[in-house]
Formats: sequence, structure tokens, C-alpha cells
Amino acid sequence: MVQKYLVNFDSRELPQQEAEYLIIGGGIAGLFTAWAAAKAGASVTLLTKRTVAESNTDRAQGGIAAALGQHDSPELHMQDTLVAGAGLCDEDAVRILVNEGPERVKELIDMGASFDRTGNDLCFTREGCHSQDRILHAQGDATGAEILRTLSQNVAALASVEILENQYVVDLLVTDNTCYGVLAVDQISGQFRIFRGRVVVLATGGSGRLFNYTTNPEVATADGIALAYRAGAEVMDMEFIQFHPTSLVLPGAPRFLISEAVRGEGALLRNARGERFMPQYHGMAELAPRDIVSRAILSEMAKTGAEAVFLDLTHLDPDKIKERFPTITLTCAKYGLDITKDFIPVAPAAHYMMGGVKTDLWGETSIQRLFACGETSCTAVHGANRLASNSLLDGLVWGGRIVQRAAMVLENRLHHKPEFYCDQLRPTPDIDFRELKKKLQQIMGEKVGPLRTAQRLAEALAFFDRWSYLQSHEVRETSQMEVRNMLEVGGLVAETAMMRTESRGGHFRLDYPETAERWRKHIILKR
Repeated sequence: MVQKYLVNFDSRELPQQEAEYLIIGGGIAGLFTAWAAAKAGASVTLLTKRTVAESNTDRAQGGIAAALGQHDSPELHMQDTLVAGAGLCDEDAVRILVNEGPERVKELIDMGASFDRTGNDLCFTREGCHSQDRILHAQGDATGAEILRTLSQNVAALASVEILENQYVVDLLVTDNTCYGVLAVDQISGQFRIFRGRVVVLATGGSGRLFNYTTNPEVATADGIALAYRAGAEVMDMEFIQFHPTSLVLPGAPRFLISEAVRGEGALLRNARGERFMPQYHGMAELAPRDIVSRAILSEMAKTGAEAVFLDLTHLDPDKIKERFPTITLTCAKYGLDITKDFIPVAPAAHYMMGGVKTDLWGETSIQRLFACGETSCTAVHGANRLASNSLLDGLVWGGRIVQRAAMVLENRLHHKPEFYCDQLRPTPDIDFRELKKKLQQIMGEKVGPLRTAQRLAEALAFFDRWSYLQSHEVRETSQMEVRNMLEVGGLVAETAMMRTESRGGHFRLDYPETAERWRKHIILKR
């Protein structure tokens, strides 16, 4: 029997806590939702898996896209988003993103976010597939860190918001297709607790750690999607994974992101022979959509037998480069690279998931009172391939929309508070979960990476089938729970990638290299 929980528990025996909003996740999506909810007069409890500082938001270098420039418009931003999305964007969602986005960014500025300026004017740069310079950035290449600083300071100052760190959410508490809260465990004390919320918001971020090479932090283990799927929510577009073309490849160094903005400022890609190659793959050359650049890099690596290609900034003004990209300059210097004189070795790495928990245009999932926003959600706003720097904007826009929508939900009071329990799970099996996690990441990287085939996907699915028996066993440690969530979501990615017999955006099948009009549709899975 497939179980909907990871542990045996009885809510009547556990401490319980209640808030109007229960928000899971402390990146841009969770923090902005908390801020907007508190401003609307609600009480908020925000749970983070580790600290607020640990999220993909903190690592976002390039910036945030918004049509605020003199020659820009929401219509142009919409067209660029649709082109990148390869025919699978929900046009209504894109229209909302590009029209509501500028106001949300202005709210960030009013809160104290300090974006780079020339005099009084905001600085804008360009990234792949953008027709205009519309990317705002902060401290050169530390945009996410500046946004996180601004939001966390503003949220911490609100008396109606309680932020609880090191709280690992184990499962959602759902009955009769209504979410009443979560079961969580305090990672310091080991104490299990019930948190109830009249509105529950999943803002748990991404799933990059499913792969052996990723730009994502350790916390990005697809927890939110796994929670929602186990509880019976619909998930959509799980096959579409964006691999960032340029992550640092050096012995002993993490797969550090080298922002697309570097290419936006004029950096060139060269293969192991020193030849520039992107013009022969796409008319936009280095600024082609990310999936095209990633595949071009993999093709050049295969041709030359090299483990990387190179980013060349040596023809650009050294002082301007150091000022524009201080984080990248310092990180590379730590490993002996002077980016103004040396080529930077790079290769693709898992970066962003276009799919996730399916929501409507207000962030509401298929389960009542359960909402989702940011990377863990899927409105189809990004289609098959996210336009660069739309992700931070996505978190802001749908965080705000959830609060607008949830006002109606809060009017309908919950008259009963059901209890929850599970007593059917067998003891934890004696296996090495750390080794299992490594194997899973290796399988995902080799079989479900940027280049897929039926045979590779079948081998991946066989791996997930082999471990499916774990669903009838409980796991008490959070590191084991992460592996269970990764098995759940990795299996969904492999399954949908096998189903989609075409290539589109972030999903490329070597055995079905063409895009097929009959596949201009979404794969939705529900347990």
C-alpha cells in the first residue's frame, strides 16, 4: 500500500500551533508572501528548513527582469517570455507576470532594495533571449542577496510574523481535499510538531540537488513538490528542467554559477581549441535561449573530448568587469583564475525547474486552502524554458496574488479541526541513505540530464522502481526524508520525460529531436 506520510505519528499527542497563514520557505516567494499577508492584517508563521539565508534567492546573480526601462514595455517582455517558453507558456499567466511585475519591483525599492544606478537612473542589462536591456541588478552580481536582505529585514520588523528556522516540514495534513496544516520536526531538538494554518503556502524552492552537477544550494531537494504530490495535489511540466549553460568547472570548486549577464556584457564562448562556436548554432549566438546554449556546449565538449568549454572576457574592460561582477571575480580568484586575463572553464549544470505543483492564476493548487508560489509551483508562466531573470519576478507576483485570493478563503472560517495519524509504516530499513542519495544524483545526471533517450530514461525508471518499496517504511531523520522526497520527484521527472516523445525547451530527446505540434500540451500527474 502506498502511504501518504513519511513517519508514524498521532497529532493528538503532539504540540500544536496555529496561524492564519502558514508559509513554508524563506526565499523571495515565501518572504514576500509573508510581508504582503502581514500588511493585509493577517498573522503569519513562516517555517524554513535551515536559515532564511539559505535559498536559491541568495544565489541569484543576474538580476530581476521588469519592463521599467524607457524603451521597454510589458508587451515586449511578454513576447520574449513566450519565445523562450517554446510554445508552452500560459499566455494569461505571462500577461500577469509582465504587467504586475513592475509594481512589485517598485515595492521592493520602496522597502529599501538598492539596485545599481547611474546617477538617479536604474541600470539595466540584457540576458539571453531578451530583446531589451531590462534586467535590474544590485552590487553588480549580488541581486538575490540584496533582495533577500531587504525582504528579511522588513519581514523581521513585523510583529504579526513569526519566523521559525530549522523546521523541516515532513508532510501536509490533508483530508477531504482540504489542507489544514503540516507535520514538522525541529532539526535542533528533534521535536515533532503540528502547525495549523487557515491558508498554507508552499514556497520551498527548487529541485536542483536531484542532479550531481547543480548551481543550487544543499537545501534544494524538491521537498515541496514531494509533499504536495504525496498529499494528492496535481503536479505539471515535471520533465522541463533548465540546465544553466555556464557553471564553473574546476577541480575542488563547487559548480558555481557564472551568470548569463556575463555573456550579456559581451563575453564569448570558446571550445577547447579556442574557437568561438555559438554563431553556428543560433542567430542570437551567446544570447540564445539557455537550452540551445547548453546543448551547443555539450556538442562542442563531445567533439573535442573536453570536460568544459570556456568563457572569454579578456577583450572586455577589466575595471568594468570587476565592478560589474565582483562576486564572480572574487570566487574565481579564490581558485586561481583572473577572469580579466584567463578563460573561465564552464559546463551546463541543473539550475531551475519549470514544472512543479500545478496552480491556477491565483497560486491555488488542486487542494483547497493549499497555495504554492516561486519555483516549487507551476502556473506554466515559464512554459518549457524560463526566460532569464523571470524567476525572482515570478516569486514576487504570485506571492502578492496569493494574498489577494486568500482574503476570500480566510472569510470562510474552519468549523472543525480534524486530527491526523499514521500507524502503518514499517521500521526504517537498514540502508545507507547517503550512498543512495549519491547514486540517485548520478542516475539523474547521466540518464535524465540535458540529453535524453528512451533507453537512458528506462534505466532511470528501473532505478526508481527498485527503491519504491521504501514508501511502506518510515524515515525518522531529516536527511532520510530528503532522500525519500528526491526519489519521489526524480521518478516524476523521469516518467514525464519518457512520456514526452518530442524535444521542446528544457526537454531534449536524442531519439525524438523534433518539436511536435501534437505535444503542445501539458503533462499533469496526480497520485
